[in-house]
Amino acid sequence: MSRAFVRESEGGEAFEDLPDRTLSPHHLVTPSGLAQMDAEIRTLEQRLEEAKATDDKAEMARLSRDLRYWSARRVSAVVVPPPTDTAHVRFGTLVTIEREDGRQQTYRIVGEDEADPAKGTISYVSPLAQALMGKEVGDVIPLGLTQAEIITIAA
Repeated sequence: MSRAFVRESEGGEAFEDLPDRTLSPHHLVTPSGLAQMDAEIRTLEQRLEEAKATDDKAEMARLSRDLRYWSARRVSAVVVPPPTDTAHVRFGTLVTIEREDGRQQTYRIVGEDEADPAKGTISYVSPLAQALMGKEVGDVIPLGLTQAEIITIAA
């Protein structure tokens, strides 16, 4: 095995190091997203100590990689305060749209790492968020082959 893929741990034994996760150039985050990052870092640090205690090299490699990722994301995070003006869609707002078939969907526009569409959060760089940004209640946006109307904007 190439030495480029092996790191010596403190005990002298070697284990394979995992490649770093790709870091996005998009760094905006809500205050809640920043708190989630901090919690994830604490959890990873604790789990890494547990993996070291049991000498689980595969788990140590995975957790170390994830800890490097979240630490880098935390350092580069730009916290955007909650919006106070809801006249236009912006980062952090809660937007409800109505599709042509009458279905309503509500999303909060958040940072990449905190986005989970199934839970009602979308990344500010997603196509839907980009279509919504700067728009007002009553504006119609393209949505695939159809359209949707913005019916509410809230903080």
